[in-house]
Amino acid sequence: MAVTESEADSTHRGTPAVHEGILRRQSARESAARTYARALPIVPVRARGLTIEGADGRRYLDCLSGAGALALGHNHPVVLEAIRKVLDSGAPLSVLDLATPVKDAFITELFRTLPAGFADRARVQFCGPAGTDAVEAALKLVRAATGRGGILAFTGAYHGMTAGALAASGGAPDLQVGRLPYPQDYRCPFGVGGPRGAELAARWTESVLDDPKSGVPRPAGMILEPVQGEGGVIPAPDDWMRRMRRITADRSIPLIADEVQTGVGRTGAFWAVDHSGITPDVMVLSKAIGGSLPLAVIVYREELDVWQPGAHAGTFRGNQLAMAAGTATLAHVRENGLAERAATLGARMLARLRQLQDEFACVGDVRGRGLMIGVELVDPRAASVPEARGLETDGWDSTTVPHPADPELAAAVQRECLDRGLIVELGGRHNSVVRLLPPLTISDEQASAVLDRLADAVTAAHRDHQRTG
Repeated sequence: MAVTESEADSTHRGTPAVHEGILRRQSARESAARTYARALPIVPVRARGLTIEGADGRRYLDCLSGAGALALGHNHPVVLEAIRKVLDSGAPLSVLDLATPVKDAFITELFRTLPAGFADRARVQFCGPAGTDAVEAALKLVRAATGRGGILAFTGAYHGMTAGALAASGGAPDLQVGRLPYPQDYRCPFGVGGPRGAELAARWTESVLDDPKSGVPRPAGMILEPVQGEGGVIPAPDDWMRRMRRITADRSIPLIADEVQTGVGRTGAFWAVDHSGITPDVMVLSKAIGGSLPLAVIVYREELDVWQPGAHAGTFRGNQLAMAAGTATLAHVRENGLAERAATLGARMLARLRQLQDEFACVGDVRGRGLMIGVELVDPRAASVPEARGLETDGWDSTTVPHPADPELAAAVQRECLDRGLIVELGGRHNSVVRLLPPLTISDEQASAVLDRLADAVTAAHRDHQRTG
């Protein structure tokens, strides 16, 4: 499909013809595996901070932020300056794993941000450019270090799209990794939620590890997300995180913290493990550490560094532009207190969203940490979960038993948001959670605009849902 002359002439003007033409060619030529493009039929041509301008001339507030990769938003000046500096210097752009001043500066800044006491005895491995490759590296590392093969992961997890990472994720098609319950309040697997639910989840973990007939031999490692993102924006309780650290340490099981989406200030601390004060054995880092460019690393205790040369490699692990952009991003977040800012603003946004929860029965739960926020949409007309399954409800608080998830309503809210110039993502077990991942640089006024548009979208989608339901 060739670009027509009229489309070419109007490219710089931002017109519906350009917009529709590009979308039509994308549909005809790109893989059926594309995801975001299906729910977000826009054609970005310019972007700055929170704002994206499409080829049709429309402007959008972007609360997807490259799936959390854009800690400073689009084209932040410090990132652009760092990239220009490397380009203007004549430095090589890709150097495999050779040492360079750019890499040295990145590692120095990265280690400056790590949990207390970790950096002093840490090693870093640069992986392929995606977070899933860093997950693969972490799994290979702990297997090599322990001589064991199994991995423990959690229900609802998401660790990437390569085979090993998928096997450790909640949607794995077969059993290659032992699965443990991840604590949550709203849809607690034990039906109790709160500290009691987290305690039961921890006891289950201990039982699996200590019971010689559990069917789960001593694993090479445990991998967890301090906040599950794709799983529905579910923050792990700090006490439970500390319990997992004790459980693994007492049994000589390396603990892997997947901070691909939660890192670099997103949750209101520089790293999400900082909330609980734990130090994992391995940290998996990607997304925001590259300052909008592809970069992924694992950082781990030096005692685990038993690899032979070439045990894990990748052609593009020496991306100098990403390292420069990453250094600028890490430093800017650290020096300007953006993690603390995310904690304060995120708490205000959650409070306002909970007012929406009080107003609409279809808003089942509002949760999150920092600027990682989720709104779960449900069908209040359907029976709550125990009644729907014919279960006894003695001991359940009928006012807090969750209604079934409503993915159709969530998709409608996403469409209504887009109509109002707001880009949001969906996630959760049933794709019924509207997710907000705005850049850490979002202003108070922009945050209010985001919440206003989301509230209007929920109102419109709920009204239409009632009419058609």
